Amino acid sequence: MNIGIVCYASVGGSGIVATELGKALARRNHQVHFISTETPFRLGEFQAGLAFHQVLTPTYPLFREPQYLLSLSNKIVQVAREFSLDIIHAHYAVPHATAAFLSQQVLAASGSAPRVVTTLHGTDITLVGNDPSYSQIVAFSIDQSDRVTAVSNSLRAATYAELGVKRDISVIPNFLDCWIHKRNDQQELRQRFTGGNPDIRIVTHVSNFRPVKRIDALLAIFDRIRRSVPSRLLLVGDGPELGTAYRVARELGISDLIHIVGAQEEIVPLLSISDVFLLPSAQESFGLAALEAMACEVPVVASNVGGLPEVIQDGVCGFLHPLDALDAMAASAIKLLTDEPLRQRMAHAACARVREHFCAERVVPMYEACYREILSETRGRR
Repeated sequence: MNIGIVCYASVGGSGIVATELGKALARRNHQVHFISTETPFRLGEFQAGLAFHQVLTPTYPLFREPQYLLSLSNKIVQVAREFSLDIIHAHYAVPHATAAFLSQQVLAASGSAPRVVTTLHGTDITLVGNDPSYSQIVAFSIDQSDRVTAVSNSLRAATYAELGVKRDISVIPNFLDCWIHKRNDQQELRQRFTGGNPDIRIVTHVSNFRPVKRIDALLAIFDRIRRSVPSRLLLVGDGPELGTAYRVARELGISDLIHIVGAQEEIVPLLSISDVFLLPSAQESFGLAALEAMACEVPVVASNVGGLPEVIQDGVCGFLHPLDALDAMAASAIKLLTDEPLRQRMAHAACARVREHFCAERVVPMYEACYREILSETRGRR
């Protein structure tokens, strides 16, 4: 199949999953065309079967805002015509589902058109998509897609409740390349962050540092942890709330216990030196960062929100707590850091859960089946 994947290039769950899906599909002998403003994060080096097409949005004095929706739709039309796309797969509804719908209408007017699959990732529904400025067009565009998928049952329910979407939504979870996401020996790297002290534990957080990640709560939890266990906090990623991390760390007097390494394309080495992963988010439609940690045998302590209970088995491969239970989150982390047999059991259970349910070999065929179904329906109608 010839598949066009429309996604954001920046760091974030939707772009990472879209990129990994495209790479996996190419390995399975499909031709994949990425359509985005920049080379997608984690695309990596050249791989046969992959192509990237850049969306350029010109600026004109007449327009106060760049016309991204129009330039994106036009680029999808160009790529679809040039490479005979069978599928347009839009990741993140705003505005990609709308751009896919517009391009499909243009292509249908001049002959056959690709089928459209829209995958919902989270904030495109729970934050941006349900804003009154966008909600009606977002809901319409989702309803016009030939297939709609969501990354969790929680997000599926939220889409129906918040946007009033009428069509069926299938749940296809996020996934990892389990050949890559696995713990490996990184003793020299660990020593770099611990100063060679074997008693120091490493607590890690990976995110795009948006307000929903509650960085102030994260620092407050770590402050409680470090009072009981010699530890360091490793912050991986970048975003608007990174400044909050600096400020709160200074206020708590823990700046020297925190290592901020910024956005990293390769996070497996950093997760491989971690003992506990913290994710006290206000909302997570799935929790891809938690999944990556679990794959690297790192137990997760997180908020019991959104799709996280679908990923983390509370008490088995991590701990889930109510949103404002910072003391309880800290206590769970301390328990893991001071009871090594418990931490090892949960680490192994976390890894086993990922390999049973969330590896590419299990999930990517779900997308392939989705593509085949809608193409078969198209042939049937003809």
